[in-house]
Amino acid sequence: MTQDRARRPTLDTIAQRVGVSRATVSNAYNRPDQLSTALRERIIATAKQLGYAGPDPVARSLATKQAGSVAFMLCDGLSSAFSDPALSIMLDALSSTVDNEERSLLLLPGTNDGGPRAQAVMRAQTDVVVAYSLPDDAPALAAVRERGLPLVVVDQPELPGSARVQVDDVGGAVLAARHVGALGHRRVAILAFALSADGVRGPADPRRLASAHFRVSTDRIAGYLEGLAGHSIVPGEVPIWEAPGSVRELGREGARWLLGLDPRPTAVLCMSDELALGAIRAANELGLSVPAEVSIVGFDDTPAASWSDPPLTTVRQDLVSKGRQAGELALRMLNGARPGKPVTIDVELQVRRSTAARV
Repeated sequence: MTQDRARRPTLDTIAQRVGVSRATVSNAYNRPDQLSTALRERIIATAKQLGYAGPDPVARSLATKQAGSVAFMLCDGLSSAFSDPALSIMLDALSSTVDNEERSLLLLPGTNDGGPRAQAVMRAQTDVVVAYSLPDDAPALAAVRERGLPLVVVDQPELPGSARVQVDDVGGAVLAARHVGALGHRRVAILAFALSADGVRGPADPRRLASAHFRVSTDRIAGYLEGLAGHSIVPGEVPIWEAPGSVRELGREGARWLLGLDPRPTAVLCMSDELALGAIRAANELGLSVPAEVSIVGFDDTPAASWSDPPLTTVRQDLVSKGRQAGELALRMLNGARPGKPVTIDVELQVRRSTAARV
């Protein structure tokens, strides 16, 4: 093993073969603008012949004291980055922004404690952290503070000393609720995101609502109830079903329970398009026509919203701008910028054929 390592080519090996200094070989990889094209190409070709793969990234990070990566912390497992359309669109925009600055993206999956384990954060080779939709008490956030890493929060929680990109969740929910209220609906239900990171699913009572740790969920519920109150709908009479993920099957399960109530709701306000698309399926399975017998509203305006049958009325947030803003904030924090005021993504209601007047 020791002899194998001794035979491995180094910068000095290449320098001797080409007849240049070690620093010149290093510049061929790290500062190519310092060399002529012909010399750099000769150095790289020689290195390839000798089997040299390039500078050790670990050694480079030790020398520069930068890992060259942006860590993205999820609340859920890694699969959510690919299965949740809203998250995928936002993450694609963020990674494109980061990639333009020659930095890699490191995904830290969530666990049942509401975020990456603190040990994983302490070990992560990263220069800045972007936290996506974590609960207020996520242990991983304490680990970020302990390491003194710059932090950008997307959606939640609100933390002092961090940059933040947020959506007007209350305003968007108010728009959705006022819409169904103006259509004459008075029996309205809410299909909600998780209130805490404990995996609970099912009806949410006042005690459960009071113990919530996810600001986005509580803000949207507050917005729905505010908008409905303007149409004389009593908040305490609005049934809420909690889904521990933005997944169509959970939307289907929750909607089947809500639409089985007596009296049955004539409109369901859903916290994501995925939940809403699951709710449409549930209505169809129960023999209920959308929107003639039940109106359904989503949140996000992902591509599937306009393709669904019927096309989904939803609250639009600019997911591309959300990701790009988060990436730009992360890069500015790396360059020593201080956190400023939160960046707020505006919302607007997209009215399509999944909602109609109450007959």
